[in-house]
Amino acid sequence: MDHQPHRTDELQHASFLLILAVVSVMMAVIVLPFAQPLLWAALAAIMFQPLYRWMLRGTRGRRNQAAIASLLVIFFLVMVPALWIATMVVEEAIFLVTALQAQPVDLAALFDRGIGMLPEAAREAADRNGWADVQDIQTRLQELLTESAGFIAGQAVSIGGGALSFVLSFGVALYVMFFLLRDGERIGRHVLRAVPVERSIADRLAERFLGIVRATIKGTGVVAVVQGALGTLMLTIVGVPSALLLGVVMGIFSLVPVIGTVVVWGPVGVWLLLSGDVWQGLFVLATGAIVISSADNVLRPILVGRDTGIPDWIILVTTLGGISFVGFSGVVLGPLVAGLFLASWSILREQREHDDLAFDDSNGINVDAHGRSSDHPKAS
Repeated sequence: MDHQPHRTDELQHASFLLILAVVSVMMAVIVLPFAQPLLWAALAAIMFQPLYRWMLRGTRGRRNQAAIASLLVIFFLVMVPALWIATMVVEEAIFLVTALQAQPVDLAALFDRGIGMLPEAAREAADRNGWADVQDIQTRLQELLTESAGFIAGQAVSIGGGALSFVLSFGVALYVMFFLLRDGERIGRHVLRAVPVERSIADRLAERFLGIVRATIKGTGVVAVVQGALGTLMLTIVGVPSALLLGVVMGIFSLVPVIGTVVVWGPVGVWLLLSGDVWQGLFVLATGAIVISSADNVLRPILVGRDTGIPDWIILVTTLGGISFVGFSGVVLGPLVAGLFLASWSILREQREHDDLAFDDSNGINVDAHGRSSDHPKAS
């Protein structure tokens, strides 16, 4: 009879946990259509928290005015230029595909010219292996351009519905960002108190998460912008069509470790050389190899200050996996998950080592510098 109240308490606690899990799942399903705007709003609020604090000092502690002022700065200095550049990139993409469809690049002539620049032994080897025949590649490229033109035309028809969805998501992101800027720290403290994890571990995870967010955005986002801008300037100097489009693509590829920007400026430089624009091709290859590729090594230590502790191969795998899972947001989400994964296991390892040392100390076991232990019974 004495165990009945205890069993009732356990049943009530289990029922509450079940209700909590069901409600949490329902909440996740409801907000799922706006998951990406909410993610970017949260990341932006974390990154621009110093701006909010500066505005808070300027407004003498008026939180609403500081959040509104911060949001206006973010909107006009970050979002409006980004939307303007995105619009021009789409226009250049449509123009480029249309131009290539009307007048395809003669790959056969370019390839023949490239083969002609090789030594005689290399040309003979290419002929023997059939590498000089690029007619099939030319046909496939023309088919690809035709399909791309049809895809762009189809997207243009549905642009109205897409624009409505974009405006709605954009408005939600701005609205949520206002409250996260104003109340983000307080919300974070409440979440840490509610998480069923030891407080010291929760604090360390939160600190590691904020560090990873800032390192990911500052160390990759800013570098991507710089490399994309340098690429656009370089291609504009040599007169390459759709320089802005290629520069943006260069910035996107710079987010992916190992691959990098060479997948853009490398083929462009070779294409210029094969087209007879020798100094332009050499300029692109030299600038890409010396300036653009070095920007990452120079800027990342300055912006981040310290390494995130995530190996490049893990960043590569998680970035590509994140892109395949959630689209472009995976560029940021993938490394974030990887960083939290490594941080969680690192904290667990440190916790286990601490517990082992505490256990050894409680049992009177001393460990010397060489890892040898000796038993010293405690005095009674």
